[in-house]
Amino acid sequence: MPKTLLRAACAVSLMLTALNLPAAHADQITPVAVTVNVRAALATVPETGIGTNHAIWDGHLGTDETADRLKDADVKLLRYPGGSYSDIYHWKTHTAPGGYVAPNTDFDIFMRGARRTGAQAMVTANYGTGTAAEAADWVRYANVTKGYGVKYWEIGNELYGNGHYGASWEADDHADKSPAEYARNVVAYADAMKAVDPSIKIGAVLTTAANWPDGSVAAGDDGTWNKVVLSIAGPKIDFVILHWYPGAFDKAGQVPDTIYLTRRQIAQYAGPEPERIGIAVTEFNTGTSGAGENTQPGALAAADAYAALMANGVFTVDWWNVHNGIGSVRQVEGQTDYGDFGLLSSATCTSDGSVCEPPLNTPFAPYYALQMMGRFARPGDQFVRSATDQPKVTAHTVRRPNGDLAVLLINTSSDTSYPVTIGYSGFSPAAGAPTTLTHTNGATSITSSAAGSATSQTLPPLSLTTIVVRPASAQTGLPGAPGQPTAANVTGTSATISWPAASAGARPIVKYEVHRQNGARTEQLGETAGTSWTANNLNPGTVYTVNVIARDSGGGVSWASPPLTFTTGTPASSSCAVRLTDQSNWGSGYVGAIEITNTGAPINGWTLNFTWPRTWQSLGSGWSGVWTQNGSTVKVVNEPSNGSLPTGSSTTIGFVGNYGGPNVLPAVFTLNGSVCTTR
Repeated sequence: MPKTLLRAACAVSLMLTALNLPAAHADQITPVAVTVNVRAALATVPETGIGTNHAIWDGHLGTDETADRLKDADVKLLRYPGGSYSDIYHWKTHTAPGGYVAPNTDFDIFMRGARRTGAQAMVTANYGTGTAAEAADWVRYANVTKGYGVKYWEIGNELYGNGHYGASWEADDHADKSPAEYARNVVAYADAMKAVDPSIKIGAVLTTAANWPDGSVAAGDDGTWNKVVLSIAGPKIDFVILHWYPGAFDKAGQVPDTIYLTRRQIAQYAGPEPERIGIAVTEFNTGTSGAGENTQPGALAAADAYAALMANGVFTVDWWNVHNGIGSVRQVEGQTDYGDFGLLSSATCTSDGSVCEPPLNTPFAPYYALQMMGRFARPGDQFVRSATDQPKVTAHTVRRPNGDLAVLLINTSSDTSYPVTIGYSGFSPAAGAPTTLTHTNGATSITSSAAGSATSQTLPPLSLTTIVVRPASAQTGLPGAPGQPTAANVTGTSATISWPAASAGARPIVKYEVHRQNGARTEQLGETAGTSWTANNLNPGTVYTVNVIARDSGGGVSWASPPLTFTTGTPASSSCAVRLTDQSNWGSGYVGAIEITNTGAPINGWTLNFTWPRTWQSLGSGWSGVWTQNGSTVKVVNEPSNGSLPTGSSTTIGFVGNYGGPNVLPAVFTLNGSVCTTR
């Protein structure tokens, strides 16, 4: 501590002593309440969840030391040949015109390292300067000639950065740089590549919600990048590709909406059986440019994001990248942050040689975040809902096939050790100290101990803590979990939910219960002896996530089914109708138009109300009405010129909406107190 701060601290301590006031202690901090609900199930941990990126300009890509480091971090997927280099790389000649290719980085060397790590490979075929034939030959070499069994193949990298929207960083030699041309070529690539190996999975590039150019429509296009690509290539692809560099450490809470909007676009535009299309985040980094990406703040954000993305069904999250090199150097939370996006040190120095990174392959803090994720969430585990009442503390939980729970607790506070109390719903923990895994600021390993209890822990500042909790008693003979539910006949107030039957355990199944998720808490909506149930009295324009559990004749309860998310509509008939359209969008705001139609009796004077779905949305300005916002509620009162609405007539009003996260549009509008039909 600097001497001036030390003197100040001593002075404060002496003053408190003189005043007979107690200093702050950890036991005086209100415990953080953590809630874990095993009946609110989320996605299952995928085999390929924890991934990272290799790049052909990294001469250490194929070394045993690198492969072993990644294996120790439980990395299960490796992407090649590396970001934008993918669109200039020619695999046969191992060249990338205009870029540097390091020795010992060719495809066979990459695959040797991937096998040593125990990871699957994901290959990005060259779209920018390549051809479908070149990509098909790569599939033939990889899977027929060499027998590598590479399953996942992307068609290009970040092609929305080819200049079509103004900015240009991605190589693309096609004269037509539109999303339609990209999509047509994705179809051609998919046909050629699957003709060689029908078992492979093809991925297409999408934009990420609230990240440029998401929402933008360029001149001559029939819609946004995502709409056009999915409408043309949807029937031919198996997964979509997102890249996410949030630029801050506190954005994991936006993940559910990001994935929700992506799935909704897939369902709207990708054609039949959209549920078959997976989501991969093939590049992720905090993107904080020297503010902590390779120190502990970056590690905490990494663990939070990996857990949130996998809990929402993303099948791989791939850190950018393994080795990257030194950037802006500064002190962050008492540690040297080298501004390096890599998991491992490249042992590079600043241009003037004044600062050098630690020895080659020394792990940076995010490496330990991935390692903690591998120990916390194993393939086959099921995420379940958990929450806290303290913004500085985040919780994630998985349920393991043997009945254990693993709870990941993230303390982002720089200076406070938070005591936490953990409450469980649908689970009774065993007594005694659980296995506790901890990584703290500046630590060079994850420590393991038996500490605290299943219901009480203390979290050091800037720490990752995983506790593994066993059930109080082993339960055998329980029913299996019901299958994936589906929703049909969804209206503004009802939905019919159906599911595959669960397998009976030692006793017959007597009923199924449908539970709605409400944060980390659930409410039972209803029950039935069959495998279909209609929910009534639902709220219009509302997103519902439900699980189904089976209960047997002895009261035994199954695991929860996979989650089902659906959105109710608005009244099929009403005295008013509203159509909201996004007229133009720039990634953090948009011009919206609302057409109001009177389908009832004549109106002389009207008030329209709606609510922003998310806290990061707000009204910038409005016209053709008197606009006001109070909290999240927006009210528009007519102007003298448009207050009269005869039956069947319409008026259009406009506004600028601002957003700082995924832009879930308002779905429910009321006109003079009546809920309108949203068209």
